[in-house]
Amino acid sequence: MAAFLEPESRAAGAGAGAGAGAGLCLGNFVFGCELTGSTRSYTFKVDEDDDSEHILALSMVCLTGGAKDECNVVEVVGRNRQNQEIAVPVANLKLSCQPVLSLDNFQLQPPVTFHLKSGSGPVHLTGRHQIMHRRALSEEEESEEEEEEEELAPVMPAKKQQRRQ
Repeated sequence: MAAFLEPESRAAGAGAGAGAGAGLCLGNFVFGCELTGSTRSYTFKVDEDDDSEHILALSMVCLTGGAKDECNVVEVVGRNRQNQEIAVPVANLKLSCQPVLSLDNFQLQPPVTFHLKSGSGPVHLTGRHQIMHRRALSEEEESEEEEEEEELAPVMPAKKQQRRQ
């Protein structure tokens, strides 16, 4: 199931280097699924043989055409830090008062399952699937990276100027 990412993990994964001799390649893909009365769950998973890091960032959940004015509760099933399965309701939508909810790029690691716990939908979830994988740097790229690090001069503190009176 999915792992709920800590804020520092999200920041490190998005822009941190991959260490000596490796680069970080990114791929971003649009994600979307629809939950209805007949299709009450959807599981997002990746190939187990894939050694890339996958992140599913949910941006929005909304009721779509044909929705009734009833409570539609969407639940995410994933894994916590102790690797135990956990189910968390992430949205309670009703056509007359809250048909759309921003999830502000709520990040999960697959596999993750979405359930329509109550209501008949249709409820649409959108976001992006981010893939990060490490690639070996060529010797030329590695030496360029080392040269860049050597070229940086230390920053010296600014001297204070005395004010004239």
